[in-house]
Amino acid sequence: MDKYIPIAALLLDTAIGDPRSRFHPVVLIGKFIAFLEARLLKKEKPRNYKIAAGTLLVCLVLALTYASAWLILDLLNMLGPMAAFIGGAVMLSFTISPRSLAEAGNEIKDYMLNGDLNQARCKVGWIVGRDTDKLDTSEITRATVETVAENIVDGIISPLFYFAIGGAPLAFLYRAVNTLDSMVGYKNTKYIDFGMPAARLDDLFNYIPARITGILIIIVAFFLRYNGVSALKSIRQDAPKHPSPNSGLAEAGVAGALGIRLGGLNYYGGVASFRSYMGTQLQKLEPTHIEKTIKIMYGTTLLFIFLLTLI
Repeated sequence: MDKYIPIAALLLDTAIGDPRSRFHPVVLIGKFIAFLEARLLKKEKPRNYKIAAGTLLVCLVLALTYASAWLILDLLNMLGPMAAFIGGAVMLSFTISPRSLAEAGNEIKDYMLNGDLNQARCKVGWIVGRDTDKLDTSEITRATVETVAENIVDGIISPLFYFAIGGAPLAFLYRAVNTLDSMVGYKNTKYIDFGMPAARLDDLFNYIPARITGILIIIVAFFLRYNGVSALKSIRQDAPKHPSPNSGLAEAGVAGALGIRLGGLNYYGGVASFRSYMGTQLQKLEPTHIEKTIKIMYGTTLLFIFLLTLI
């Protein structure tokens, strides 16, 4: 029955979504990270200390996360196969987020289509780190498409990949790795040393899933009658230009499939930062490209779950 758990998890996510609760497992992981960070990060300490402290943070968070998930699943197995199946599906659903990504993207798209750019700028600011107060329709669309595309890896394929290898405990371990990176894996003065172990580990964990995602996006592009050939070309030519060794594959694949160009000039706290272009601009970015990106996201998810079920 285990091979059907990803299907059940996707159905749960589609029907219920990601519960907004302070007791959500990912929220609890985040609180534990913040608790340890406050005690381990000492700004006045030398670089080697910060790297060692960041490594200790990673080890403690991953050990507790994996042990907790394993213990819960072990208790469920004692209750019987059905309890283990339902519990495993619920646990896995906590680690994937297709519905949350779709809802965020569609909400931003709807605001733009209704002419409410202020709300669209506000909402896109919730899902990206760049400055959004002066973005026009094209740039709001770009920010949203880039975020949804990038999170096909982080929010869907990677947790499913690690579930296939090691069940719900390993999927939760991956979610802890990703949460660590999102909280401390920044290249700024505060975190460049302390957050380096988390950032490097996140790159390592996403390496194989990101490349699987690139292949899946090409296949899905053909199914959806987008440009699969261009998706392949963009992945080969543009993905290596991305500052992340993994995020560029999904972003370049989506850009090529839709005939749009991603990347460009962003501002962070008023400071300009240029990101290499992904794809060739055959058409202007429009809110409808958000909807198409969401279709690629769901198509990629369904195809990967189908392949997992076969395997």
